Amino acid sequence: MKELKILYLYPDILELYGDYGNIQVLRYRLEQRSFQAIIEPYSIGDTPPDFKSYDLVFAGGGADQEQGILAQDLLKHKASIQEAIDAGVFFLLICGSYQLFGKYYKGVEGDIIPGLEIFDYYTEANPDRKKRCIGNIIIEADLNGKKTKVIGFENHGGQTFNISSPFGRVLSGNGNQFGDTQEGFFRKNVIATYLHGPLLSKNPELADFILTYCLNRKYEEKIVLEPLNDEFETKCRKQLLGDLGDAP
Repeated sequence: MKELKILYLYPDILELYGDYGNIQVLRYRLEQRSFQAIIEPYSIGDTPPDFKSYDLVFAGGGADQEQGILAQDLLKHKASIQEAIDAGVFFLLICGSYQLFGKYYKGVEGDIIPGLEIFDYYTEANPDRKKRCIGNIIIEADLNGKKTKVIGFENHGGQTFNISSPFGRVLSGNGNQFGDTQEGFFRKNVIATYLHGPLLSKNPELADFILTYCLNRKYEEKIVLEPLNDEFETKCRKQLLGDLGDAP
């Protein structure tokens, strides 16, 4: 049986707005096609993982306090993470973990949470704590040359700058900054985004895009995933797109 190994980073610390649901969706969509999903968690105090031995690494969102708690632990693994990214391991990073893979996060009081500096972007909190990018959001992403509408929920005071390759174009919502036209970061095997919800439950096409990449990379063959019955997900998407004033 073909399998994918998924590393779930800091599940006890980074888990906002149903981010764990992304793991459940990945498992479900693999098992429905007779693939095995091996999910292994890692958190502070556990045996350090060999990042490049996994097919997919997932990390969810967390507030400033949570990011501060785990930042130093994450930095211990910088070399291993860089090796994994260079080797093509797929990384899906949500909100707080998105920020931590950049240069730094600067808080409201000016305190700096160091990032991994894997990528050149950086994040600074808005001085007004009450002003946040919050609400449902739609972006248009390019998935293997196909324009795809991706739906999620954003809630962040941090404003992310110096993005070289965004995840998508904002159709409704804010994005990386207040009123931005771009959202997230996307580079071949890395998707970093502010979209919670969980992200993949609302976007089965994105989930299959990630799984297809991981399976093809691991088995060095062109695997075509058999379609699943996504009737319920499709109805939900149409409802959300309609509510947000965007044509399905």
